[in-house]
Amino acid sequence: MKQEFKAIIKQVENKDAGFVEPPFDVQEVFGSKRVKVKATFDGIEYRGSVVNMGGCYMLGLTKEIRNKIGKGFGDEIFVTIEKDEEERTVEVPEDFLTAMNGSETAVATFNSLSYTGKKEYVTWITSAKREETRLDRINKSVALLSEGKKLRG
Repeated sequence: MKQEFKAIIKQVENKDAGFVEPPFDVQEVFGSKRVKVKATFDGIEYRGSVVNMGGCYMLGLTKEIRNKIGKGFGDEIFVTIEKDEEERTVEVPEDFLTAMNGSETAVATFNSLSYTGKKEYVTWITSAKREETRLDRINKSVALLSEGKKLRG
């Protein structure tokens, strides 16, 4: 059941992070307080979760999407959201897989990460502009994973 609404982009206090608040009871519509969704913001697709934070429901709006749609905090956007029941998978680049295979701990740690955790590692590696930066990020990633660490936090 797709929900469509206009919303104002709000800012997370003291952070360059945005979100919108759905104008309906998320628990009533989707049957839970936290729900994975497929969304669009002014037509730009996004997969994320609607979460209950401090009594209000919110859906994060990445800086990348804000830049693509040319809108910022306080601007109105058109939002669609629907429950996302598809399996979330991350395509891991071959060079990163090969590097991880040298460490059982790195592989086990990576496999234990959430979809978002895996996506953060892969995005960090694939966003490198130069090959040497990419290789450096792969090596740093394998080192962190070998220590059982997430990329952030």
